[in-house]
Amino acid sequence: MTGGISVTPIGGPTALLEIGGQRLLTDPTFDQPGEYPVGSRSLVKTQPPAWSAEHVGRVDAVLLSHDQHEDNLDAGGRQFLATAPLVLTTAGAAQRLGGTAVGLAAWEHTDLARPDGGELRVTAVPARHGPPGTEHLTGEVTGFVLTGSDLPTVYVSGDNAALELVADIATRFAPIQVAVLFAGGAQTALLGDAYLTLSSEMAAEAAAILSGAQVIPVHTDGWAHFTQGGHTLPAAFERAGLSEVLRLTPPGVTVQLSGSAP
Repeated sequence: MTGGISVTPIGGPTALLEIGGQRLLTDPTFDQPGEYPVGSRSLVKTQPPAWSAEHVGRVDAVLLSHDQHEDNLDAGGRQFLATAPLVLTTAGAAQRLGGTAVGLAAWEHTDLARPDGGELRVTAVPARHGPPGTEHLTGEVTGFVLTGSDLPTVYVSGDNAALELVADIATRFAPIQVAVLFAGGAQTALLGDAYLTLSSEMAAEAAAILSGAQVIPVHTDGWAHFTQGGHTLPAAFERAGLSEVLRLTPPGVTVQLSGSAP
């Protein structure tokens, strides 16, 4: 393997991935702290992004797990989508967003041309935004897997709380070398004490399923409904005997990964 990937968490679910000469941005959220009414409840953003949209600059594509929740796509994020040449997301989100949004069904892929003449394949993979049977409440979401010749295989979980789906993805794409896990243990009044994204313990279980993948946690900070995060992840990974794969990275800091074992 000759290539690698750099990952820069920016805040919440937003991270810049640079791989194979491509710049990809996950779930853009660029608003300042504030409150977002959702029916009779609210989502509260507590921290600003480490980078502005202008600082991020040009990207080749946006990987959008879903569009129906402001903690994954806020007003500033929607403005950013208007500048993106390609937005890969769910079928429903693509229909609502229009523009350059393209919907991918689970296991469907698209290929991005790399500057070196090769291709970076982006495959949509299944995700479930909560426990079984809640899909009608939380809506359609997707994750992504990135693959290419001489590149690490990268899993971006999106807002997924289903470890059985992680196992299916791990089987289909083994070996996965890098995993960007949305791991804030999100909880809202909609589902009580059920997790809508991976908790710290679940993230450690996902890492075990992924058999040595280097883990970059995102979606762990910046919103009041995140119940876990950077302060709970190290202990969970230590209990699982997986401290060496955790790459806990502050927003605004870039980590370079080769895709080889730590």
